[in-house]
Amino acid sequence: MKRFFVIFANGLVKENPLLILMIGLCSSLAVTTAVANGIGMGLSMTFVLLMSEVVISLFRKLIPDSIRIPVFIIVIAAFTTVIDYVLKAWFPDLSRAMGVFIPLIVVNCIIMGRVESFASKRSLAEVIPDALGMGLGYTWVLVGISLIREILGAGSVLGVQVLPSSFQPVLFFVLPPGGFFVFALFNAFNLFIKSRLKTARTGTETGSASPGHCGSAGGQP
Repeated sequence: MKRFFVIFANGLVKENPLLILMIGLCSSLAVTTAVANGIGMGLSMTFVLLMSEVVISLFRKLIPDSIRIPVFIIVIAAFTTVIDYVLKAWFPDLSRAMGVFIPLIVVNCIIMGRVESFASKRSLAEVIPDALGMGLGYTWVLVGISLIREILGAGSVLGVQVLPSSFQPVLFFVLPPGGFFVFALFNAFNLFIKSRLKTARTGTETGSASPGHCGSAGGQP
């Protein structure tokens, strides 16, 4: 059980696809102008990643190495099509807001990377926590970036005004440079936390390794 939790937690923080691996940034920063977009994109990606990893893991021993990449793409494309149609049918406004970025999930290197490096080599019990960890790790970063950009760029969250009417929205945060700027802040904060944790860990280990007071064998002062 502990091993599965470690796999799940890796995607949330240690191997976060955006903050650590830094893959799939183009679509991520493009859709993070609003919190609703971040939630929709994150959950869509999580669904496609989870279902793709499950299918690939179940049939990994039956897929010839010579055609594994085309098979992976077909599987990912199938679930991407499913989530695209679901959004168009039940959440048309969200689907229009995210535009082409939902269909482009099929070529997102986060999914292809996890399917190739993890799902094609691991059991079903391991790929489920991996997919959920990676998907939710991707989602929380998207929502965090979207939250800052929407508040500062529009003064609202999920369409609800949270800042006073006197607040002048900062257009910079709605534009692409604003997305890169907020992402850089997230990375800087992440590196700061990691640095502090490493320093604290090093100090603890140094203190533990320090020899205690020990008198000499001959009883000399």
